[in-house]
Amino acid sequence: MVVLPLAFTHTLTERFLRYVVIDTQSDPASPTCPSTEKQMDLGRLLARELQAMGLADAHLDAHGYVYATIPATTGKQVPVICFCSHMDTSPDCTGKDVKPQIVRNYRGGDIVLPGDPAQVIRAADHPALKDQIGHDIITSDGTTLLGADNKAGLAEIMDAAHFLLNNPQIKHGAIKILFTPDEEIGRGVDKADLKKLGADFAYTMDGETAGNIEDETFSADAATLTIEGVSTHPGFAKGKMEHAIKIAAANVERLPKNTCSPETTEGR
Repeated sequence: MVVLPLAFTHTLTERFLRYVVIDTQSDPASPTCPSTEKQMDLGRLLARELQAMGLADAHLDAHGYVYATIPATTGKQVPVICFCSHMDTSPDCTGKDVKPQIVRNYRGGDIVLPGDPAQVIRAADHPALKDQIGHDIITSDGTTLLGADNKAGLAEIMDAAHFLLNNPQIKHGAIKILFTPDEEIGRGVDKADLKKLGADFAYTMDGETAGNIEDETFSADAATLTIEGVSTHPGFAKGKMEHAIKIAAANVERLPKNTCSPETTEGR
């Protein structure tokens, strides 16, 4: 049994608030890796913080990946594990000028976001809120994405590293840290150097609820269809016009309605 030191002060919240204000949106239209240079800003910060903890091998590579190793504190031969998280945020909503707010000691009910009062996190729509009564909740101000996906994971891993390095009496094998760019656009591991990483198993800190581990995932494939119709004057369109929107609608109509999509499936 490991007894946690009572004097230890966690750094999770402070780290999270520091990371979310850095704009790290990825860009699916960009051919580079990382897809946006601004992701490197957070990567450099994370590498510096890991080095300051004493992880001499912590570094940011040319493709925007951060690597580091927490040395083993046991002489036993145990698997090398990796904790992984992504630095980018979704391109679907701005991550610039994020203004996080903390709802202290949440007592239940709706949460109105102060930057745009029309944006409300409604308890009726989010049953999981009832599990947070008595806890602090961090949200955006309603005008931007917060970026908890996946800067919450970054902060968790960094705080865990901070804890383990300050408590060498906790025995563990070598732990690898990997922070990746471009996960939100499906390119998160394109340039990851698994040989350099040197881990036997990896755990991604991203999603689900406390106490759950997922060992499989959905397909995030995408395709872009460009439909070229035939335009003619309406007065002479009979048998000639090919309406691109109708062609698109016919394709959508052929998609499965009751299977093969998240809103219709559960379990495996």
